[in-house]
Amino acid sequence: MNTATGKTFRLPTEAQWEYAARAGTQTRFYWGDDPDYTAIGDYAWYYENSDYQTHDVGGKLPNAFGLYDMSGNVWEWCQDWYGTYPSGSVTDPTGPASSSRRAFRGDGWCNDGYYCRSACRYSSTPSDTHFDLGFRLAR
Repeated sequence: MNTATGKTFRLPTEAQWEYAARAGTQTRFYWGDDPDYTAIGDYAWYYENSDYQTHDVGGKLPNAFGLYDMSGNVWEWCQDWYGTYPSGSVTDPTGPASSSRRAFRGDGWCNDGYYCRSACRYSSTPSDTHFDLGFRLAR
C-alpha cells in the first residue's frame, strides 16, 4: 500500500490484463484482426520494427481505453500463477492457487507479431529476469 495516497497497487490478474488490453474488442489484436500484419507497426514494438531494444511507453498508438503498449515492447508479469484455464464460462477468473511459474502477457520486442495477440500468454519462474520482461500495476 502506498501510505502517501492510501491506495493499494498490485499486478493485474491475467483476466484483468486481457480485459484492459482488449479494450472492448473481440478481435485477435486490439486494433483488429490484422491478418496480414499491415497495421501492427502503428500499435506495437515487435521484432520487425523495434531495432532490437525496448522503447519508451507511448511511442505507438493506444488502445480504445487509452492504454499504451499493451501489445509488444515488453511482456508484463501478471499476479496469477500459470495454469490451464477452467472449463466453461467464468467471470473474472484467477489462476491456480500455486505453481512454480507465474503468467505474463503482452509480447516483447524480440518476437514476431503473432505473439502480440491479446490472448497470448506465457510463463516463467518468479525469479526470472529478461530484457523484454516488465510489469504494469493495477490499482
